[in-house]
Amino acid sequence: MTEVRIREFHYPEDYPAARLLWENSGPGIQLRRSDDPVEIQKKLQRDPDLFLVAEADGKMLGTVVGGFDGRRGMVYHLAVTEFYRKQGIGECLMDELERRLKAKGCIRCYLLVTVENESTMRFYEKRGWAHMKNVTTYGKDLE
Repeated sequence: MTEVRIREFHYPEDYPAARLLWENSGPGIQLRRSDDPVEIQKKLQRDPDLFLVAEADGKMLGTVVGGFDGRRGMVYHLAVTEFYRKQGIGECLMDELERRLKAKGCIRCYLLVTVENESTMRFYEKRGWAHMKNVTTYGKDLE
C-alpha cells in the first residue's frame, strides 16, 4: 500500500464511497437521516475542515466527522475499511481531527460508542478518552 493521505471530504464526489464505508463498517455506525446528502451538505457548511478522509491510491480507506460548536467538540463516524483496520489509519484520522479541534480552541470533546462495540471502546481508551460513567445519553428527532 502506498502512503495514506488525510484530506478534507469533498462533496458530492466523496459521498458515495463514504456512505458505502459507513454502511459496511459494522454495528458501530448507525446511519440516520443526518447522513443523507442534504444533511451532509449542511454539515460541510459549518465545519468543512473537520470532515476528514483517509485515502491511498485514490481509494477511500476511512473517514471521521468532527464538529465544534464554539464550546465543545464532537466526533462522529470514525470508520476504516475492514481490510485496512489495525494499520494506524484510525489513529491518523483521530490525530488530525484532534489537532484541528484544538487549533479552533476546543478544550473538551465527546463521542458516542454503541454498548456492543467493545473493540472501539478499547481503541478510544488507549487514546486517552475516558468513559463517562455518570452520564446518560438522550436523543430526540425534531421532525
